[in-house]
Amino acid sequence: MTEKRSEDTGLNGKQGRQLIEDPLLNRGTAFTEAQRREYGLQGLLPPHVETLEMQVARAYEAFQGQATDLDKHVFLRQLQDENETLFYRMLLDHVREMMPIIYTPIVGLACQRFSHIYRRPRGLFLSYPDRESLTQIFANVPDGVDVIVVTDGERILGLGDQGAGGMGIPIGKLSLYSLCGGIHPGRTLPIMLDLGTNNPERLNDPQYIGWRHERIKGEGYDSFIEEFVRAVMQRFPNVLLQWEDFASVDAERLLCRYQNQLCTFNDDIQGTAAVTTGAILAAIAATGTSWGEQRILMLGTGSAGTGITQQLLQAMIAEGIDESAARKCFYLIDRGGLLYDGRSGVKPIHQSLAHARSDLKDWDCNLQGKISLQDVVRNAKPTVMIGATGQSGVFTEPVVREMARHTKIPVIFPLSNPTSRVEAIPSDIIAWTDGRAIIATGSPFDSVEHDGVTHVISQCNNSYVFPAIGLAVLAVKASRVTEGMFMAAALALRDESPALNDSTAPLLPPLSEIRSVTGRIAMAVAIAAQRDGVASLKEADLVKERLAENMWDPAY
Repeated sequence: MTEKRSEDTGLNGKQGRQLIEDPLLNRGTAFTEAQRREYGLQGLLPPHVETLEMQVARAYEAFQGQATDLDKHVFLRQLQDENETLFYRMLLDHVREMMPIIYTPIVGLACQRFSHIYRRPRGLFLSYPDRESLTQIFANVPDGVDVIVVTDGERILGLGDQGAGGMGIPIGKLSLYSLCGGIHPGRTLPIMLDLGTNNPERLNDPQYIGWRHERIKGEGYDSFIEEFVRAVMQRFPNVLLQWEDFASVDAERLLCRYQNQLCTFNDDIQGTAAVTTGAILAAIAATGTSWGEQRILMLGTGSAGTGITQQLLQAMIAEGIDESAARKCFYLIDRGGLLYDGRSGVKPIHQSLAHARSDLKDWDCNLQGKISLQDVVRNAKPTVMIGATGQSGVFTEPVVREMARHTKIPVIFPLSNPTSRVEAIPSDIIAWTDGRAIIATGSPFDSVEHDGVTHVISQCNNSYVFPAIGLAVLAVKASRVTEGMFMAAALALRDESPALNDSTAPLLPPLSEIRSVTGRIAMAVAIAAQRDGVASLKEADLVKERLAENMWDPAY
């Protein structure tokens, strides 16, 4: 059950400056006169006693006074390090404005500048030279950790290897666990696995705070990960471990290796897939078409693109479409062009998603060379086009216009983060499709005005899913995270879509409602965990109560 923070707890027995310097316990000017006397705070604080609401108003004024978005990010991080209750209360009051600052897109810049904006330690930095001491390091972590987010910093958003700067991602993700899912921040732990970096900008930066060494790969990498997982399981056997922003070649195999050993998932693969599936399902409903009419083009076959494709395929099969027929509805494109049988460079994981040559015999293009994005759009006539490439502008005007020629309502999802890496700008897509496209993006974008119509651009943000997964896991004490739980999350997110009742409405619910939305998605996930036999809590009628007990409210 969520820890209650009140006078009855004695504030963990801390006194004076120790109490003020603990961000989980500090109340600053909101300590009452009685508390100031009891806990040795007299003279350490200004005399006026404030409410939390008054503190939020002052902090928000300071936030608005910051010159740049990066300055705002640094301000919020400092506030988090000083007073977590105030930090989360202000985020909840201004969630739409502040979520892009604490996470995408600004977190990408924060990772690039991490060594320059670093102030106070948060979480664990586990570096390769300390590989024989991981168990001892974990022994120094306080009890009560329920959720860990870990990265090795090799593939940060669409920005690539950021080394130790990748720590910004676990910190940001766990902030969203608490903001959206109500997971008490004291129950979370961000971890950076520092195995070096191959980024020359980081290695040549005199202020770089990470291990200055080329990345460790191969057997050394695998043995380090194995020791890390062993240390986690020994110290926190019931923890939920989320893998984040690992290179695709490692992300997929690490998930396969460990997903049946502990309660774990990869958000880039499974969380992205679930939120995209939910949004695509809502878009299809908004177009008034059926699954069987869809032709889905996926540009990008990394961990995100592959995960999205696999879950969309399973959703299509669940609708009663034959698996072999369903596979033919998907067109995957990587740097070498369309994946098809016999083409060189097709990875084993993608073989089952590659088209047979016979499927392409009537295509108007050179089947002996690279089959380009333009070729696929012209011949396959996709109804849905998804980008997960990290390459800015690859959804060009000719490509989008060609798609719109064959599809009444094109569904186009340029998902790459941060904003500088997006496949196409929503305003351009709206213009190129004469206002007909349904769009969701990975980064936040302003609404687009076209011919007197306002198009609200939904952010296909994983924060709709992974905090709900975490909340559900804690509520029913799940031992594993199953594919059924992610499918339940996707279907529940679809059901939250405003577009189901109004085809002109946004695909996804507003972030201002994120906590209530998370609660409903978590309910579906928890029931799926019970159905899949991985939940310790068996009583369905207790799920709602347990979810409420585990959702922390930032208040004194």
